[in-house]
Amino acid sequence: MRQYKWGILAPGAIANKFTAGLAAIPEAVLYAVASRDLGRAQAFAGKYGYQKAYGSYLELAKDPNVDIVYVATPHPQHEEAVVMCLSHGKAVICEKPIAVNAAQTQRMINCARNNGVFLMEAMWTRFLPSIVKVRELLAQGAIGKVRLVTADFGFRAEVNPQGRLFALPSAGGSLMDVGVYNLSFASMVYGMQPESVKSHLRMGSTGVDEEASLLLSYPKGQSALLFSAIRLNTPQDAMIFGESGRIELPAYWRGNIVRLHAPEGVQEFDLPYQASGMECQALEVMRCLDAGLSESPVMPLDESLAVIRTADGIRREHGLKYPCDE
Repeated sequence: MRQYKWGILAPGAIANKFTAGLAAIPEAVLYAVASRDLGRAQAFAGKYGYQKAYGSYLELAKDPNVDIVYVATPHPQHEEAVVMCLSHGKAVICEKPIAVNAAQTQRMINCARNNGVFLMEAMWTRFLPSIVKVRELLAQGAIGKVRLVTADFGFRAEVNPQGRLFALPSAGGSLMDVGVYNLSFASMVYGMQPESVKSHLRMGSTGVDEEASLLLSYPKGQSALLFSAIRLNTPQDAMIFGESGRIELPAYWRGNIVRLHAPEGVQEFDLPYQASGMECQALEVMRCLDAGLSESPVMPLDESLAVIRTADGIRREHGLKYPCDE
């Protein structure tokens, strides 16, 4: 793999974790970071050893030396930042959810494909060694035909009307913050979107969903039970039930343990990642670019779009709109 010069667009909390992953990859060069506040960009660059610091996103997009940009803005700002970088020929990995709605996502995908430039949603869980192992077990038929998927991702945050999680202008709420992990996981296991969704959202005082309970039904009688929350702690586990066994994933979205319950007995796999875990998705981007691919076969753009369409339908049923939907 050749070396790639990375740019960070928006040095927030998630960008710190991403950089911790990048730093573990010899072929990843910590090259540039951009913020709308130059001082913030300089502080981030100094902390991690980035070579350049910019006081605007456009400067990063225009830098001819940048190979790949990681977009880590709040998700209502994803489209603008991603389209700008793609239009300047930069490969982009965009923090999840790839966008707030399907219309935004479709415009981003169109821009990538029209310009022949790489784009991938940063659904980092999908690239963890544990989840790679899950896909291998399913492909081998280790638990037979899958009938049921369960996944929960809930945590308790204090209500802050101005904070990202609880503000409508930030597209806050459980569905878009952590519920997308569940939706993407079910999509990966079944390789399709549900034909119907029954949902219950518990709305909070700031107008966002604080809990989302989902029942997804699939064409061959399969189903998924998914739960997300930002005001309720849950185990954050996932399970896949097949006709001849099951797979258990403790703390599935960030974990390293896979337990296979099959007719032959129980096997446990301990599959740690190297650094923050976010190096796995960064490596996928670099592998794809080395292979001349404009999107990842593991996290295809059409699947990212389909998952957001499912989320759109859930929100539409409950009249949950964000200002950026307009």
